[in-house]
Amino acid sequence: MEPLMLIKVGGAELAEGDCLERLADALAATAQRSALVIVHGGGPEIAALQQRLGLVPAFVEGLRVTDEDSLRVAEMVLSGSVNKRLAARLVCRGVKALGLSGVDAGLLQAQRLAHPAGDLGCVGEITSVRSECLRELIGLGYTPVISPISLGSDGRSYNVNADHAALAIAQALGAAEMVFLTDVPGVMRDGQVLAGITDQEAQAMIAEGVITGGMIPKVTSALTAIARGVGVALITNLAGLAAGSGTRLVAHG
Repeated sequence: MEPLMLIKVGGAELAEGDCLERLADALAATAQRSALVIVHGGGPEIAALQQRLGLVPAFVEGLRVTDEDSLRVAEMVLSGSVNKRLAARLVCRGVKALGLSGVDAGLLQAQRLAHPAGDLGCVGEITSVRSECLRELIGLGYTPVISPISLGSDGRSYNVNADHAALAIAQALGAAEMVFLTDVPGVMRDGQVLAGITDQEAQAMIAEGVITGGMIPKVTSALTAIARGVGVALITNLAGLAAGSGTRLVAHG
């Protein structure tokens, strides 16, 4: 199989509008250059629908608490509207996009996530990935578009953090490159985007306070990807994805 790229897309980029159209353009162009897997979130739309239904979103250390009602909302949004919206846009651009969730064919196996800070409800952590199924689809020319809703051994669905699902899939497939699509063009130093840094340089920049705020979890996820064997982790925004720019993190030496 040709070198594989995995792109993790946040929920903010997936709302109806111009941003979604530009995202679909960039993803379609990427799919023409490389074998591609897309993993997406949908947090803002989940929260909006919860509020419309009178459900109050709750979090424990940044992870969404998912009771039974909230799980149904997460499934509707992630595996339903968001997944099919993105797949449809890509199909209209000539991509053989196949919208899936982790439940389909048991792509993502999960168990209930035990968190020391509190009960997260129907939230899971990935225990295994059916990589052979994804490889078969990619080999047939399909571009999997994956919702992180995953399947437990008890036959129940679990809500899994999209970053965690993307990391597990990238590791299982041995992805050559993993892209974290964000709202910033990359890691900045003195107002300039750094084209490339090593894992050791990134850790030092966090310790020195050069990398701060919301960029820390993005860089941490990129470092995790590298540690799990992904060749390159790219942090970029939509314009950078289209232009092939951003900050590439690689393993030291």
